[in-house]
Amino acid sequence: MKERVKMDYDELVAFYNRLDRSYFIDNDMKLFAAIDSPLPIGFGQTISQPSLVLEMTRLLNPDTGCKVLEIGTGSGYQTALLAQFSRAVYTIERISELAEKAKERLAGLGFSNIFFKTGDGSEGWPENAPYDRIMVTAAAGSVPTDLLDQLAHGGRMIIPIGPESLQDLQLISKDDAGEIRIESVGMVRFVEMKGKYGWSGSENR
Repeated sequence: MKERVKMDYDELVAFYNRLDRSYFIDNDMKLFAAIDSPLPIGFGQTISQPSLVLEMTRLLNPDTGCKVLEIGTGSGYQTALLAQFSRAVYTIERISELAEKAKERLAGLGFSNIFFKTGDGSEGWPENAPYDRIMVTAAAGSVPTDLLDQLAHGGRMIIPIGPESLQDLQLISKDDAGEIRIESVGMVRFVEMKGKYGWSGSENR
C-alpha cells in the first residue's frame, strides 16, 4: 500500500497560482477572472472567490489517500484543487449543463481521478461512502445528517450553514469513535443547497 502524503501548503499555493481561473469561466465574466471575488457562471450559480477556495481546501486538508465527496461541482474550479491533492474525488452537480462543461474542462487538465454524478447532492453519494473528506459548496439551513453519516471516522467536512443573507462556514470533524466536533471558521455567502437541507427544505420547516 502506498504511503499517504499529506498536503503541503506551499504546494497547494503553487498549484492554486498556476491554475488559470479564466479557464473555468465561459461567459463575459472571464475578463474579471483575476479579481478575488465570486462571479456568475449562469443558472443562478457562481464560481467562488479564489482566496476562499484556497482557504476551504487548506481547512479540508486532504492527502493522497483521501476519498473526497464534493457537493456542487459548479465550474470545476474547486474540484481541480481537490483532485490534485486527493486519491479520488466524487463530485455531484444538479445542473447538467454545468456538470458537462466541468467534466470537459477537468478532463482537459488531465485529471483521471474524478467521478461525476448529475443530480441532487443534498443526500450525498451513499454508494461510494464513507468519504475521508466532504466539501460542500452550497449553503444548507442545517447540518445534513445524510452527509454526516457518509463521513468516515477521522474525516473532515467543510460546509456553509445558515440563512440566505449570511452563513457560518463550519469545519466538522468526526473522530475515531464517531464523535462530532464543529468549529466555526468564518462568515460567508453561498448559493442555496437545493433539496431537503436547503433554506426551504423539509428539514427546516
